[in-house]
Amino acid sequence: MKSYLTPVNEIEKNWYVVDAENKVLGRLASEIANRLRGKHKPTFSSFIDNGDFVVVTNAEKIVLTGNKINDKKYYRHTGYIGGIKEASAKELLEKHPTDLLMKAVKGMLPKNKLGRAQLKKLKVYAGKDHPHAAQQPVELDI
Repeated sequence: MKSYLTPVNEIEKNWYVVDAENKVLGRLASEIANRLRGKHKPTFSSFIDNGDFVVVTNAEKIVLTGNKINDKKYYRHTGYIGGIKEASAKELLEKHPTDLLMKAVKGMLPKNKLGRAQLKKLKVYAGKDHPHAAQQPVELDI
């Protein structure tokens, strides 16, 4: 028996809005990654982008369990010799609150062209407001 493959023009992409206030970072990121990939749909295929759009609000009020807020480190490199930079989760949350969730979700997506396309469907905002009201996103309770 052959598996059913949904044609690309028939894939329905919904919009969801998630309030990240008092939500644990990893648990929220894994659920968002599943929505972006489309794993919650019966028509899931690992090589087709059939996931939904996700809008996250209140990213500045996200919670990390234990002492991860101080212990968890994020690294980046400037490209120069000895140019490695380090920031704790607390520093990242204060300066760029949206980056914390984006990095967590990015790590849970495939590391290829498809994963980069799926990450573009994630919209993260530090505050309560977002400019995607025209898409009529449905409130998603995670």
